[in-house]
This record gives sequence, structure tokens and C-alpha cells, in this order.
Amino acid sequence: MSNSHDHGGTIFTVARTLGVATAQILDFSASINPLGMSPLVRAALTSSLDSLVHYPDASHIEIKQALANYHSLPLQNFTIANGSTGLIYNLPAVLPGKKALIISPSFSEYVRALKQHGWEAGHFVLTPENDFFIDLAKLERSLAGGVDALFLCNPGNPNGTLYSLKLIEQIYTLCLSAGTFLVLDEAFMDFCEECSAKQMITACDKAIILRSMTKYFAIPGLRLGYAICNEPLAKRLESMGGPWSVNTLALTAGVAALQDTPHNRRTLEYIWQERAKLSQLLGQFSQLKVYPSSANYLLLEITNNQTSLEIKEELLLHRILIRDCASFTGLTDKFFRIAVRTEEENTSLIEKLGRILK
Repeated sequence: MSNSHDHGGTIFTVARTLGVATAQILDFSASINPLGMSPLVRAALTSSLDSLVHYPDASHIEIKQALANYHSLPLQNFTIANGSTGLIYNLPAVLPGKKALIISPSFSEYVRALKQHGWEAGHFVLTPENDFFIDLAKLERSLAGGVDALFLCNPGNPNGTLYSLKLIEQIYTLCLSAGTFLVLDEAFMDFCEECSAKQMITACDKAIILRSMTKYFAIPGLRLGYAICNEPLAKRLESMGGPWSVNTLALTAGVAALQDTPHNRRTLEYIWQERAKLSQLLGQFSQLKVYPSSANYLLLEITNNQTSLEIKEELLLHRILIRDCASFTGLTDKFFRIAVRTEEENTSLIEKLGRILK
């Protein structure tokens, strides 16, 4: 049941294969807000259906203003895109050079996007034994080999490791010295916003932050993301992909999602509480090692003779879908990732896992 673009969230394919409705599957493979989209988003979508007879607003002014208010940054520092993946695929065309280094394990689309634009992509591999620690001296030596762009995901995906703002500043300083452009993917930073490097990045011209509205705001089906960077780069990225790259419903949903402060606060509280509970419950299985996470997912390592594929397939019999992490550079078939879902769903997963683990 593998997919050429190997990701979580393949719920439609899995449902077709099992011959069941998507509602009958518990999807722990995609890390989406378990509280779902904001009620304000639902209302805004319904009331904006008539506006579909017009072209989308290509200036994206309303959503940029909403982002400017949300992040306390000038609106000129934002570029809106068809998901952060849209930015990942456009970015190599506007960056000078052809050699990239990816701090791995990481999101697989970086490599695909770079290769499409004729870039060469290497990996700076972090190890689970070391809790995905980034050795700055070693990174400095790797950058000295002539790297044009460095890709780093913070918090790490699939490991959930949160790198401090101080460390990000140190990495950026290394990049500046080496003449390397820093691509900082903060797709899951909404779950720990105080650690975002956004203030630092908008002030510099050799870095960009990628953000997704898929996870925290629970609208993956609408495809909405944005970049935070200096104004000239924001304008260059804006001109990529034609005038109407983001649809009206996505723009409307984005504005409403950013404005629903109570729902966003509830989300944070819920994730913190449920992640701690889920970690504790998983920690009771001697066959699993649970890695600490600051995002809405947990990376698990199997310590007995079972593999991630075996566990994935056995859970599928119970209509539970997890993310097998064997395809991530730097990980093996002993790793899988699960999203933090509702208390009831998390309990169901624990119960089924208990039966499957030998």
C-alpha cells in the first residue's frame, strides 16, 4: 500500500483498499489538530461560496494583514502559497546555486523539489541514539564543502525535537559565514510559537521561514501555507506559479482561522495535555522507546524483533493508520510516528497496540 510520495495522510487510498468509508479509519499518520477546524472557518467557508463566481484575490492582502496581526510583523514579510509544499517546490528556482544540504531525518519533499530544479541534495544525518542533537562543529565542516542552501525543520519531523532559538541563531551565523542560504521549515511551530525564529529571519536576506496552515488549523484539504522572509524575496516568490495559485476558499479559511483566538488556545492546551498522557501510556510498553516531542506527534522506536511495517499492517486490521518511518533518511524499519489525537482515539490506539506488541 505504498505511495510514490510516501507520506502520512493517505486515508483515501487506505479506505479504498480496505473497502471502508474514511470515517471508519482512525488516522494517526497525519498530524492534524484533533479538535478539527475552527467553527469560524466552517461559517466563513459556507458564507463565501457565492464568491466562487469571481477570481481569487491575487493580492492576498486580507490574509497577509491577518498574518501580520497574528505574528506582529509587517505584511510585506509574507508570501502566501498553495500549501508550504508549494513554496518548497518554487524555492529552488529563486535561490542561487545548485547544492543543498538537508538536516535529516526530514520531510521527503525537499529532495524531490530540489531534484526537479537540477539541484544536488546531500544529507546531514542526526542520530536517534543522540536524541537528534545537532553538532555545530560538524555542521560547520559540512557547510565548508560549498553548500548553497541548508534545509532544517524545527520542530523536527518526524522526531518532534525542538531546537532552541539560540541554536537556530548559531546555525544561521554558520550559514552566513559559509555563504549558505537557510531554509527553516517551521511547519509545526504553531504548537510552540514562542520558539519561532521569525523576528530574526525577517531582518536578514539569506534565510526564509516556511509555515503551513495544514496542521494546527486543520485544513489540509484546502492547501494553504506561507513564507516569512524579507520583502524582496517575498515579492520574488509571489511572482512564481501565476496570479491565482491560492483559491478563494483557502484564503477565506486562513483569515478566519487566524482570528479564532479561543479555538487556537484550546488547541494548544489540548495538545499539551494529550501528548503528555499519550507519552506516559506508551512509556508503559517495554517494547517501545518514546522520543520527547514539542509538536502534535510522537516518534516511537520498536525495541523487540517486530518491524514498523508489521505493526502498521496489524493496526490496519483494526482500521488504525500510523506513519511507518522506515523511508526517512537516518531511520530504520524500527521507527514509526503517531499523531496526538483525541483522548478517546488515543486510548483506542493504546489498547490495540497492547495486543499487537509481542
